[in-house]
Amino acid sequence: MTPRIIDANINLGRWPTRRFPLDDPTRLTQALRQQGVVEAWAGAFDALLHRDLGSVNARLARECQAERTIRLVPFGSVNPAQPDWKEDLRRCVEDHRMPGIRLYPNYHGYTLEHPGLVELLDLAAQRNLVVGLCLMMEDERMMLPRLRVPPVNAKPLASLVSRIKGLRLLLLNSLSLLNGPTLQKVVQAGEVSVDLSMREGAGGLSSLISLVSRERILFGSYAPSLYMESALLKIQESDLDAPTRLAILEQNAQRLLSARTERPTSIDTQATHPRERTASP
Repeated sequence: MTPRIIDANINLGRWPTRRFPLDDPTRLTQALRQQGVVEAWAGAFDALLHRDLGSVNARLARECQAERTIRLVPFGSVNPAQPDWKEDLRRCVEDHRMPGIRLYPNYHGYTLEHPGLVELLDLAAQRNLVVGLCLMMEDERMMLPRLRVPPVNAKPLASLVSRIKGLRLLLLNSLSLLNGPTLQKVVQAGEVSVDLSMREGAGGLSSLISLVSRERILFGSYAPSLYMESALLKIQESDLDAPTRLAILEQNAQRLLSARTERPTSIDTQATHPRERTASP
C-alpha cells in the first residue's frame, strides 16, 4: 500500500523579510499535492510578528477552509505572555475548531520557564489539543541584524513535559538543536513527537529512529521555507521497511489527531482582560 502523506509542518503567508517561491497558498498546495500530500497541518507566518493573534488565527482558519486541493488543518497561535491568551485559545478551539495550536517562544519573547506557559499547556492537555512547539524558525545566519532571534533554550523541556499530564507535544524544527541523549530524555518524558524537517546528514532518519522509535516521528517539510523534495529525499535515502514508511508518512499523524475523542470542557476567560480587537481585513 502506497502511503498518503500527511505533512505536519507547513506555513501559510509570507516570511517577514524575504519571499519564498511557494509562499502563495495556491501554488504551495498544488506543489504538495503533486508530491503525494493529502493533508497538511498549517501555521501562519503572520503569527511571528503580528500582535493581534486573534485576527491571524481567523485568517488562517478561513484560508484552510477555502482550500480544495488538499486538506489543510489550521493550527492557531497563542502567546501566553499576552494578557488575553486564554481568549485566543478559546477562539482557536470553539470558534475555529482547530485540533491544535503552535507556540513560538523565541519570537513571542518568553522562555520555557514562563509561568503562563505551564497553564497554557495544562489547558491544552485538558482540551485534547496537539501542541506544536517551534524551537526555531530560521538559521540565525540568515537573519537581518535587527531581527536576530535566538533558538529556544530547550534545557527545561523534559522537566516541563513531565509536569503536564496528558500533554501531546509535537516538536517542530527541533532536530538541529536536540539530539542524542538530550532528545531521548525529552521524548521519554511524555507523549512527545518530532517532525523530520531539520534532520540532516546521511542516514539521519535511520539514526533518528534508533533514538526515539518510528512511532514518535512525523513527516514535516517545513514548506515553503524548505523544499518539499528535501523532506522526501530523507525518506528515500533511508532503507526503511514498508511499515516504518507508512508510520512516518501517515499513521503517526493520524494517531496524534485521532486521540481527540472526548469533548473538551469550556475555557474560562473571565480572569483575562481581552484587548479591543480590530476586524481582520
